[in-house]
Amino acid sequence: MIHSDATTVIDLPGLIRLQADARALRLPSSRPARSQQAGQQRSPRKGRGMAFSEVRPYQPGDDIRSIDWRVTARRQTPHTKLYEEERERPLLLICDLSRSHFFGSGGAYKQVRNAQLGALLAWLGLWAGDQVGGIVFNDDDIVVVRPARRKKTVLKLLDHLAHFQHRPEPSAEATSAVAITDLNTALQEARRVCHTGSRVFVISDFLTLSDDTPHLLGALARHNTVTAIRVQDPLEQHLPDNGRFAVAGPTGTLWFDGGDRQFQQAFARRVQQHEQDFSQCLRRSAVGHQTLSTHDDPAVFLQSLLGPKGHIR
Repeated sequence: MIHSDATTVIDLPGLIRLQADARALRLPSSRPARSQQAGQQRSPRKGRGMAFSEVRPYQPGDDIRSIDWRVTARRQTPHTKLYEEERERPLLLICDLSRSHFFGSGGAYKQVRNAQLGALLAWLGLWAGDQVGGIVFNDDDIVVVRPARRKKTVLKLLDHLAHFQHRPEPSAEATSAVAITDLNTALQEARRVCHTGSRVFVISDFLTLSDDTPHLLGALARHNTVTAIRVQDPLEQHLPDNGRFAVAGPTGTLWFDGGDRQFQQAFARRVQQHEQDFSQCLRRSAVGHQTLSTHDDPAVFLQSLLGPKGHIR
């Protein structure tokens, strides 16, 4: 479980310390040590490889070297061993740290949860023996860290996660500027650098969807396994029923009255429309998704995404 005082911004040392939380997510492996060149993700293809799968009756065309003579003798019919071919499965993290992530009503800001989740996944991927890389962006810049099987690469990715966050009390100039980069830009970059068969996580609040987003997501998912993880604050779904509240916006502080029925209804319509757009985007792109609340612990959330021995599904 993550123990951190970071609520609005998390720095590089904080992201490095998440190694301990990532290690707690992994169970001890009973499998023998493998070469550093071998990944630990299993291919659905059956073939001659490192990991034993099952024994089944011999079929014409099977390699006679795979015959299990003990089972054959016991059952009096030829049986052959099947193996699961193991192959490297690069991990690519797309982390959205745009201005809308500098927000949170409890727990931590969305940008902190985004960075924490990205860091945990990066550590898990590295320890699984896979290449790890990422694309980190905010409204002003985007950086690509090409997947590699090195701790140095993970630290470089974490450094970008730390520095691309918005800082407390952003200047009026920074908050009013038009975004130069967005989610679509990052998805275009991902198609350029992503290896076929990669595991891709898109971590964002998905508030800047456009007509092109489903096409870009779908194109990425055509040859890779893509999961959208929406980072969301409860206040973005339901406003308080009464009371006056101040919210920081691009043009300054915005006040709203929770008891204003017209405002509540307009907000509810806006939320409903975005939910429809988001659902339609996922359907059209054939991408699955999970939602991480700003009130949730990312390490606990990740347990639902991990397979046996802490491997990323």
